[in-house]
Formats: sequence, structure tokens, C-alpha cells
Amino acid sequence: MKKKVSILGSTGSIGTQALEVISKLQDDFEVVSLCAGNNIELLREQIKKFSPRFVSVGIEENAEILSKEFPLIKFNFGDEGLCEASKIEDNDIVLVALSGKAGLKPTLAAIETGKDIALANKETLVMAGDIVMKRAREKGVKILPVDSEHSAIFQCLDGRNDIKNLIITSSGGPFRTWTKEQMRSADLSQALNHPRWNMGKKITVDSATLMNKGLEVIEAHHLFNVDYKDIKVVVHPQSYLHSAVEYFDGSIIGQMGIPSMHIPIQYALTYPKRVEGIETGSFDFVTASKLEFFEPDFEKFPCLKLAFEAGKTGGTSTVCLNASNEEAVYAFLRGEIGFCDIYEVVKTCMDSYSVISEPAIEQILSEDAKIREFSKKVISSLKVKG
Repeated sequence: MKKKVSILGSTGSIGTQALEVISKLQDDFEVVSLCAGNNIELLREQIKKFSPRFVSVGIEENAEILSKEFPLIKFNFGDEGLCEASKIEDNDIVLVALSGKAGLKPTLAAIETGKDIALANKETLVMAGDIVMKRAREKGVKILPVDSEHSAIFQCLDGRNDIKNLIITSSGGPFRTWTKEQMRSADLSQALNHPRWNMGKKITVDSATLMNKGLEVIEAHHLFNVDYKDIKVVVHPQSYLHSAVEYFDGSIIGQMGIPSMHIPIQYALTYPKRVEGIETGSFDFVTASKLEFFEPDFEKFPCLKLAFEAGKTGGTSTVCLNASNEEAVYAFLRGEIGFCDIYEVVKTCMDSYSVISEPAIEQILSEDAKIREFSKKVISSLKVKG
């Protein structure tokens, strides 16, 4: 039987690549639902190709437009639509490929209905990792990581728990060889010029500040139940080693491959099977003979240090980290603040924030909203100075 999948974020980078994987394996998968923002042109083409039963979009107006074109499909919009897609009874697996805090509610909705999750939204675990993982265990739900680093660790662990360290690799982003002074004048085009990965704008900027790597550290802590002191970040510019696990006997097992998201997306969707896919057989050890590794520079990339500190503090500290960073990155994308101001916004917010140690979901969402409002004020003050 075909595995039935719902894709939340179908028009984004991960979503479109997931549909490419499914196109290659169309005898194995059926797309039950598609959820997107407001790129209805691309969504329209996806609907025609994959014939889902349910579709959700960002706003009601677009849902009404598409429902007239596809009268046999049920439509909804907004958070309600995302959660409805997550709870469809026929789902075997829900791919959460949304950006930012939008992934939290539908992930919890999928867990409550007992559906396995292919998680490509690290903010869900950054904001509410303790709650999400606890509910997943209670419901017997598998959380299958899609990020290349976490997919690599997942494959290296293979159910073992006799580990010493998790080793998360980072390309170092576009500014790896820049000085701190040069980074102060970095513009948007330079920040978006990632040397290895083709991603959405927000995550690409996060990769330039190394905040993305910090968020991945927090995600790894929750996914694999590993203490922060046992999670190491190593800069690996070639991005062939996606991450590794060091065991207590001194051996290290790593997962390697070309820098392509098709492979980890496919593994999450086909787990526990491995199948021939888009990128199968494309890695060449001779061509990829040069492998370099460096310590991360916490002084030049202080966002990474902030993420470690927030993770160790716990509670809503990571909510503050994530919300203030999102608002700062969006402000940078709009041209309102400079690249290095992203750190200043997050640091200011975290320094003035009072952490709630064991928050409920309602408190997490409430704190998230408050932090975003405060972040906007900090951004406004920086704009005035600029």
C-alpha cells in the first residue's frame, strides 16, 4: 500500500524538494494534503500534479479562489487549516516543513492523532521541545528528523545510547573567512550567498549568523536527549560529513553524502527502508577528498553562543531566543537593520527577559507574542540610531 503523506509548507524549499522525492517514488506515496502560504501559482501546479484531498493556504481569499478552480477538494486557511491537515485520519506521516513558530501547533495536532512526523521545523523543538517530545512518547509517535545534521545523527545512533558526544557540523556560512569588521558592512545579497545549501531566506540568514546551528543544537538536545555539554559544533566547509556520533570507546560514526536535502527528506519519508532516489550513487570519495574541520569562532559568531546559553537555561529562554531572532532576521530582510544588529536585538531581548522555568503551551505562545512586541521596539530604536 502507498504511504499517505501530508506536506505542511509545500511551496517552500523543503516542501518542493519533498514533492520531487515523491515524484521519483510515486508508486510508494500518496499526497493526502498540501499546505502553503500564499504562493498560489506554485500551489496550483502542485494540486494539479498530486491531486490532494485537502489544501490549506495562508489567507481565506486565496482559499476561496482555489476552491472555485478545484471544487472536489476541501480547502481551509491559516493555523486552523494547518492543524486540520495534520489531523487527517488517513495520514501515515506528516511532513512539517513550515518556517518559524507556525510549525508548533500543527505538530502537536499531528501528535495528538498519533501520526508520525517528519520534522523540518526546528523552531517547534526550540520553543517547546520538552512538551513536544513528552507528548510524542506518550502517543507512540516517531519524530523523524529532516535537517541533514539531525538525520545524520539519527542514522549514526541506530537506537544506541552509549554515546559520549554528538558532533554537529556547520559549513560556516558565507562569512566564515570574513573579519568581524567586514561583517559589520555585510549586505543582504552577501548574507544570502550561502556556499553550499540552497534554502529559504530566513534560514539562510540564520546560517550566516550561525544562529541556525545554535537552534540545531537545541533541537538535537531534545531529539536525542543529550546534555548540552555533550553536543559539539565543528565547522566543516565542504559539508560532506553531515554530522557524527562519538561513542564511549573512542570510535566515531559519521554520515556522509553530497550537500543535498533530497537524501534526508527521502530517508524520513521512507524510514525504516532505504530506497533508490534522486541523489542515489552521486557521492565520490575521490572528488570529495579534501575534508577540513575548524573550531567555531564564538566571538565572531556570538549568536551561536547565545543559543547554547539559552538551551542550558531552559524554560522560555529558548522561546525568547527564537522569537527575537525571527523578528530581527525579518527586519534585516526588510532592510531596516544591519547584519550585526541581529545579534544586538537578540542579546538585548534576552538580557531583559524573565524566564519561566516550566511553561505550559499557552504560556509559551503568550510569551512568544510578548517577546516579539518587545523585539520590534528594540528594532525601532536601532533604526533611529541608524
